[in-house]
Amino acid sequence: MVTKYDVFEVVYKTGLLRPKEIVEKLGKTEKDYKNIYRILTELENEKLLFKKEEYFGAKKEGKSKALYEIILYCLSNNINYNLLLDKNLVNFVWNGLSNGEINQKSTNLNPRTFTKYVQTLNKYGLILINSKKPLKAKIFYNTLINNLLVYFGFKHLEVKKETTDYSEEIKKELSFYNKLRKKNELGFQKIVSEFEVSFIHHSLSLEGNPITLPDTIKILKDKITPANLKTEDVDELKNYQIAILQMLQDSQQRKPLSIESVLNYHKLALAHRQEIAGKIREVEVYIKGNPNFKVSKAEDVKAELEKLFEKYNEFITSKKGSTRDILEFASYFHNEFQHIHPFVDGNSRITRLITFYLLNSMDIPIIDIPFGLLEDYLEQTKGSKSRNDKALQQSLSRIILFNLKKINERLEG
Repeated sequence: MVTKYDVFEVVYKTGLLRPKEIVEKLGKTEKDYKNIYRILTELENEKLLFKKEEYFGAKKEGKSKALYEIILYCLSNNINYNLLLDKNLVNFVWNGLSNGEINQKSTNLNPRTFTKYVQTLNKYGLILINSKKPLKAKIFYNTLINNLLVYFGFKHLEVKKETTDYSEEIKKELSFYNKLRKKNELGFQKIVSEFEVSFIHHSLSLEGNPITLPDTIKILKDKITPANLKTEDVDELKNYQIAILQMLQDSQQRKPLSIESVLNYHKLALAHRQEIAGKIREVEVYIKGNPNFKVSKAEDVKAELEKLFEKYNEFITSKKGSTRDILEFASYFHNEFQHIHPFVDGNSRITRLITFYLLNSMDIPIIDIPFGLLEDYLEQTKGSKSRNDKALQQSLSRIILFNLKKINERLEG
């Protein structure tokens, strides 16, 4: 069924249209005309659209602009905007963020509505379900959530930084995961394949690749390349997929990481830029937009890489194998590699790839960064003003726990 947001999106995107043209653009027939005209009138009354003679249009400012930006953001990330543009759901989000944790008793919602809202947020990586019985969860805060709150008139929130130690909960989920995976290895591999495409989109979107998630799926899964995309952006997706598939294969075989293997991942991922692919930099670089992020001098890169991989080899051969030990080392390893910044370009995507390798090779499955945690992760990595391994450990812990719960939910069926 056509919603008012579907109608609004078509008008805002296209410009002045007659009702009949709107019906056609929505792929509807004459029998839907009356309902769509009713929606147009409703949007006009809400001042989201205006009418000029027999045409309807949208002002590219104020509330109309804010609404379209939310819709466009959702479309780019394969999110059904009709599910999120619900004032009652946004009120639910507001309460959850205000209280830190959300449960059915704190919301006064009936069980069916409560479950519906949690499932919607979980589907799009916007919530972490801490327990199912009783159901408790924490909502992630990001730009989309903020824009929804503002659009529906809720005050700006100062969300407290997460400080929960999730290592024991991760340990419990890992135990459950190991049992489920033994029973359904084929199902696990299918999940990895599905998550892989999402991770490629999420990872490269952090690097400024403009290709949307729907188009990423078309390119990597359906092998269809939309004509309006730049060749380099498409090659970037395809090459990163090749590098990730190699990483997953290597981690399953438990091959130790080395400088040589990292150079190979970079060579695969940056194959569209042969002049720098797989080569340690010999020039100075910096993080665009973040002068506070200090990276190694070109003359120190090789020595610092060798030192980092000495520590990596010491760790994987040591008896330190607790969940907390692995999380601490993974956070240190991620930050150290990113601050060394050994390549002219592609450092952050390779940092994520080899950190995922490290965790997967130590039987901690991590195959995506959920949409709701992308901004938090970025803030703790190349967006940080100063290095903080503990803050990154907190971010990685939530990412890992989200992955585990998603995988276990799917394997349990």
